[in-house]
Amino acid sequence: MAMGGLVSNRNFTSFIGPGSVYQLGKDLSPQRRGSSCVFGVRYGMCFHHAKDPLNEKVSKPIPTFHDEVQHYSPLSQKSIHCMNLKLKASRRCQCYLSSDPYSSSLIQPRAVYGLGLSKLGKVNTACVHYKSEDYDIAETKMDSLASTEGTGEAVLLEGNVPQVSSWWQQFPKRWVIVLLCFAAFLLCNMDRVNMSIAILPMSQEFNWNSATVGLIQSSFFWGYLLTQILGGIWADKLGGKLVLGFGVVWWSMATVLTPIAARVGLPYLLIMRAFMGIGEGVAMPAMNNMLSKWIPVSERSRSLALVYSGMYLGSVVGLAFSPVLIQNFGWPSVFYSFGSLGSIWFALWLRKAYSTPKDDPDLGVEEKRLILEGNASNAPVSDIPWKLILSKAPVWALIISHFCHNWGTFILLTWMPTYYNQVLKFNLTESGLLCVLPWLTMAAFANIGGWIADTLVRKGLSITVVRKIMQSIGFLGPAFFLTQLSHVKTPAMAVLCMACSQGSDAFSQSGLYSNHQDIGPRYAGVLLGLSNTAGVLAGVFGTAATGFILQRGSWNDVFKVAVALYIIGTLVWNIFSTGEKILD
Repeated sequence: MAMGGLVSNRNFTSFIGPGSVYQLGKDLSPQRRGSSCVFGVRYGMCFHHAKDPLNEKVSKPIPTFHDEVQHYSPLSQKSIHCMNLKLKASRRCQCYLSSDPYSSSLIQPRAVYGLGLSKLGKVNTACVHYKSEDYDIAETKMDSLASTEGTGEAVLLEGNVPQVSSWWQQFPKRWVIVLLCFAAFLLCNMDRVNMSIAILPMSQEFNWNSATVGLIQSSFFWGYLLTQILGGIWADKLGGKLVLGFGVVWWSMATVLTPIAARVGLPYLLIMRAFMGIGEGVAMPAMNNMLSKWIPVSERSRSLALVYSGMYLGSVVGLAFSPVLIQNFGWPSVFYSFGSLGSIWFALWLRKAYSTPKDDPDLGVEEKRLILEGNASNAPVSDIPWKLILSKAPVWALIISHFCHNWGTFILLTWMPTYYNQVLKFNLTESGLLCVLPWLTMAAFANIGGWIADTLVRKGLSITVVRKIMQSIGFLGPAFFLTQLSHVKTPAMAVLCMACSQGSDAFSQSGLYSNHQDIGPRYAGVLLGLSNTAGVLAGVFGTAATGFILQRGSWNDVFKVAVALYIIGTLVWNIFSTGEKILD
């Protein structure tokens, strides 16, 4: 007689019949209960079904191998004593046990206790053939075991079935969404800062004066301001996938068309830059909407910090590669090459991204449960309760704090090359290289701050306290280091103070930038649109005000205004902000 079976390294585990489950325990003691089995006489083998809750339950007695043999052949116990079993092992078969009726895959490894199978689903893949030299029992059939609580069976498959999925298949899907958002923000700032480099050869070719250059640079913000709130409304109503995908495609097309518009005429270039601002204006609200649906609160700070660090690294990449491309291929190559990258991102976005976890058919059950437990409804928003939103003090704390934060941030990032050149006496090449340092510092400290914030939340500290701590560092750190600039004596110390100022500023990603999802996860896009509108206005007014102050004062006066706003932001944030959900 030949039967297929499975063995562990040293123990029999189960025999496989067609559509049936027969299991052999490891304990030879007849007194063992539950999952025990007995060697009848010498090789009379008892089979049972495991009683672990992960296995299917069998309600009626299961015949032993000894009973099956007696049914087909009147063998005595003595003759069974004489059976000499020859074992021939080959690695031809693989067996998985599945009791999941909802699994969409062909097989699914399950945790099985008492069978030599680990909880990770590893199985022993040895097929053993048994042959009796004295007796030949042909066509032995084993009846299927009926179960009153469902059908569970061991499935024997031929061929090579992979036991462990590849690492990229096991990578959490929610972090795939985070990485795609990171890549989108990387492209966002690459496409934004390339104009600051390309404007130099462009102004020489088209004979633009300083006023025209300033007009071109500011035209981006016309569209950017327009779609901050609109982008949040669209994202909350239509879903973040559609809106962010639209934004990347829109600004990528505008980037590619920029050289053509410049050659047609100045008005067309201004319109194209405004169009680019329209596309980038929806990016932050749409991303915030996506992560509010996909990321549990214990990972919120890290995920947002990683996405925003994409903006910082995008500035580094743009500032680093733009001069090389312009020198070798001309200024239009910057717009063509950077803009075309958006098509690659969009193809991945269409294939991998979904607006909510419920929309993703490939999302694992465990990860879906992790994401959805305690999250707000993922249903699209039909109406925006503007009156309710604007009546909440924490919402106004977000708006005011965002304004105070961006005033100092935009001043440092916009006027830093001028400060290095006029005050520290660096040449333009050195100033350009040193401008990269704050972006790198912010990228590093944003992720450090995100890790610290999530660790504090996991350890039981309230979200409100964590947000206040992180944002206080994001306000008071830059304020402190800016006050030290008037006391430093060497350029190296001045650069160090600027880098530390921007590094501590990056802790805001785990403060106010994470708070939109805390207080109103269903309206996260709208809330970010509101506060970021104030932030963009702070950048526009702060940049203009700095030029006005420098005509009548000094850099110390510029820094004093920024420090004053940082302190106001700290007070407003710590008095009125909260980490609790106030909008449902």
